[in-house]
Amino acid sequence: MVLILGIVYMLAVRFMLKTDNGDSARDGRKRSTFRDLIREYHLTGRARRLAIRPGSPMIGQRLDDLKLRERYCANVIGVERWRRFRRVIVNVNGVSEFRARDVLLIDMSASDVDLRQFCGEQMLEPMVLRGEYFADQALDVGMAEVALIPDSEMIGKTVREIAFRTRFGLNIVGMKRDGKAMDGSVVDEPLQLGDILLVVGNWRQIALLAKRGRDFVVLNMPVEVDDASPAHSQAPHAIFCLVLMVALMLTDEIPNPIAAIIACLLMGKFRCINAESAYKAIHWPSIILIVGMMPFALALQKTGGVDLVVKGLMDVAGGEGPYLMLGCLFVMCAAIGLFISNTATAVLMAPIALAAAKSMGVSPYPFAMVVAMAASAAFMTPVSSPVNTLVLGPGKYSFSDFVKIGVPFTILVMVVCVLLIPVLFPF
Repeated sequence: MVLILGIVYMLAVRFMLKTDNGDSARDGRKRSTFRDLIREYHLTGRARRLAIRPGSPMIGQRLDDLKLRERYCANVIGVERWRRFRRVIVNVNGVSEFRARDVLLIDMSASDVDLRQFCGEQMLEPMVLRGEYFADQALDVGMAEVALIPDSEMIGKTVREIAFRTRFGLNIVGMKRDGKAMDGSVVDEPLQLGDILLVVGNWRQIALLAKRGRDFVVLNMPVEVDDASPAHSQAPHAIFCLVLMVALMLTDEIPNPIAAIIACLLMGKFRCINAESAYKAIHWPSIILIVGMMPFALALQKTGGVDLVVKGLMDVAGGEGPYLMLGCLFVMCAAIGLFISNTATAVLMAPIALAAAKSMGVSPYPFAMVVAMAASAAFMTPVSSPVNTLVLGPGKYSFSDFVKIGVPFTILVMVVCVLLIPVLFPF
């Protein structure tokens, strides 16, 4: 019910979220997108998707041996290939060999090349290339602007002479000189200091160029890099690990922490994550907060703090029935959730809710469920839940977005929970 309410509510109030709250306001400048780079370097209309038909002379041939650049001004920047039940884009270099039914992603840098002749001679079949293709393939295909460093040995040499694709696993598809994009193929253009090159290829290769490239420096990474996953090809293994963990938890054969550890170890075995990324993924503030709140809740019980809070609740709502008490507990959880995480709120409020139920002589289940739902309904601030904190950056939300959207929704959830929980869990 809360899920349905949330979907309807967000559809109704989504206009209240700012649409221009982006990186330009945060960084003082607007980061480029794939579409921006394609337009700036005059690449619109140059990309082609061509499928290799069975019997093509390209099958089994290496890219360098085919001389596609020299014969057709065709620069192969990637190959779509079936792998593990899905189509992925494979990075190519000079020694890459082609297979039947591969789909070539080609940059046709010369407008006077006869595409029909090219496809006929090489037995290629043109495929549909939608306008948002590169954005849709951002997990596999990356773009970046790079420049030569002043003492680079590459100055004065052409892209062909330095064998850029073979050396770095990336393709240069565009060049800016004196701030102006150069039209056509740039592979035979001598590089000059100050040239800005647009490279296309695997995100991993771009990262390696940024770390190890002694002659080049990466100037600009598009916004799509924020959504690129370094191990997205291992998604089936990650899903398997998740399903296995849930199955182990449902069987009750082993403790839940052990099931989670087994899943994490399998993630590492399948190379879904490495030790560094796993360590960075741990949200230490949340762990420290939860660990700190558990003895705090115990201290409230030992010192009589819980009894004091329950007595205050009984004075306010004890004589008005359990429904008002549920509402008071929900409000308390929501108020505490403004300052600490929802998990810590649940740990802190659970003993109070159970003690209140005992004092009223009713079932503790609806009271415990209200605390669980109220702690989960942490929508009012970014710090109320680790999930809120995680979506704050990628969603480009502000603190005020959470307040103006979260407060009314929290009130709606409270009304629904107070009315429905006693129906499912009678007093």
